[in-house]
Amino acid sequence: MNEVELTDAERLRIESAFEEVPFVRLLGIELIDIARGSAILRISSRDDLRRNGGAIHGGVTASLIDTAAAFAIMTHLGPGQTTATVDLTVHYLRPLLTGQATAHARIVRGGRRIVIAAVDVFDHTETLVATSLTTYVRVP
Repeated sequence: MNEVELTDAERLRIESAFEEVPFVRLLGIELIDIARGSAILRISSRDDLRRNGGAIHGGVTASLIDTAAAFAIMTHLGPGQTTATVDLTVHYLRPLLTGQATAHARIVRGGRRIVIAAVDVFDHTETLVATSLTTYVRVP
C-alpha cells in the first residue's frame, strides 16, 4: 500500500501530542517510529512495573498496546480530531520478564466512524509476547 508520508508538520504535531500524555511519561513509553498508518513504541522493564512472580504486569503491556494503536491512528487524523478506545482484546502469549518490549501497531481498517488497529508486542529477543486487535471510535 503506497501511503503518503507524514509531513513535517504532521510528525511534529504527533510527537508533541505524545510528549503531552502524562501516563506515557509515568510508564516510560518511548516513541520509536511513526509513519502513516503505523507506530512503533517501546517500554523498558522496571521493578515498579512487575507483578508478583517477576513478570511485567499485563496492564503495562495493554497500556503499551493501547498507546501504540492510538498513535498509529493519529496519523490519519487532522488537528483537533480524536478517537476513543471501544474494545481492546489482548492475547498474552509469553511473560515479559526482562529487557524492553516493543509494540508494532498498524491500522487494519480506517473507516469514517470506526478504526481498527492490530498490535504485536515483541520482547528484547524479538519473540512475540502479545498480540492485540483494538477498535476505536472517532469522537465528534
